[in-house]
Amino acid sequence: MRVNLTVNGRPQRADDVWEGESLLYVLRERLGLPGSKNACEQGECGSCTVRLDGVPVCSCLVAAGQAEGREVVTVEGLADGTGLAPIQQAFIDAGAVQCGFCTPGLLVAADEMLERNPDPDDADIREALSGNLCRCTGYEKIMDAVRLAAARRSASEGV
Repeated sequence: MRVNLTVNGRPQRADDVWEGESLLYVLRERLGLPGSKNACEQGECGSCTVRLDGVPVCSCLVAAGQAEGREVVTVEGLADGTGLAPIQQAFIDAGAVQCGFCTPGLLVAADEMLERNPDPDDADIREALSGNLCRCTGYEKIMDAVRLAAARRSASEGV
């Protein structure tokens, strides 16, 4: 089967996709976007989180055919081409990146939450990131990074 979708703002086509192939596989292996990580393949860890029509999903659980005609944003699509996205820079500045395996999913989930809720409290952040597991940290640096991105956003908008 052929799957036509928009990925990070660009029309894409994947040919010879088999019926059970995941969106994650198509993104990584057919479209050359390795940012989303393949870890649990059961939707439990969040390493493969992407936005599908604006909603964070575990791409390992989405059949590629379900993405036909839809919009996908991966971690590669967060940056605008001139530099890192604010959430990406905040993760670096707060020291929230360790092994990096969970980072792409956390970035996508946090970016979506900040777009929806630019002034989150800690409970909002925890809820937004609850589907993403990190084995390296106690999550405090990750929380710091999201708080930092929110604060920078508020400061730049004069809120």
